[in-house]
Amino acid sequence: MSAGTARETPGARERLMAATEQIMSEDGYAAATSRRVAERAGVKSALVYYYFPTMEDLFVAVMRDSGERALARMREALTDDDPLRALWLINTDTRYTRLSTEWMALANHRKVIGAELRVFAERVRDIETAAVTLVLRTHGVDLAEFPPVVMSILLTGAARIICNESAVGMVQGHEQLRGFVEQFIDRYPLAVRSADRRDG
Repeated sequence: MSAGTARETPGARERLMAATEQIMSEDGYAAATSRRVAERAGVKSALVYYYFPTMEDLFVAVMRDSGERALARMREALTDDDPLRALWLINTDTRYTRLSTEWMALANHRKVIGAELRVFAERVRDIETAAVTLVLRTHGVDLAEFPPVVMSILLTGAARIICNESAVGMVQGHEQLRGFVEQFIDRYPLAVRSADRRDG
C-alpha cells in the first residue's frame, strides 16, 4: 500500500507521535525512522506519510505536542508552594532533559526544528523567570542585584548540567552542587502563600 492509497486509521496520528517521542528518548532522533516509528506505533509505514508529508513535519508535530505538555508542567510551578524546588525537580528529571538534548541535536541539522525550539525555549525561560521573580520579590531580594532571569538560568542550568553529565557517567561535584542548590532553595520557600492558603 502506498502513501497515496493509505486510509485513515483511528488514533494512528497520535500513536505515531507518541512512538516518535519514545524512540527519540530511548535511542536518539536518528533512530526515529519512518519504518521504526510505524512499527512502534503498530501501523503500516505508509501511514507515516499519510499524516505527515515529511519526517520533518512529524518531528515538528511531536515537538509542539511535547512542548505544550512541558509548558503546562512549568506553569504549575507558578502555583506551587515552593516554585524553585518545582523548577529544580522538573529540570533534574532525566526524561525531560534526555528529550531536550535530542531536540537540540536535531536542531543542529534541521533549521525548522531550530526555529521551533527557540520559540519553545523562550516561552520556558519566561515561565522560569516569572517563578523566580515571584519568589525573590516575596523575600524582598534586590532584583537589580540578583536579576531573576540570571538566577533562573543558574538554577535550571545547574540541573541540566547534572543530568547531561550523569548521562555519560560524569558525577564529580554533583553531590556538592545538589547540596548547594538545595540550601539555596530552602532559603526561599513561598511561606507567605502557604500561610494565606491555611488562613483561607
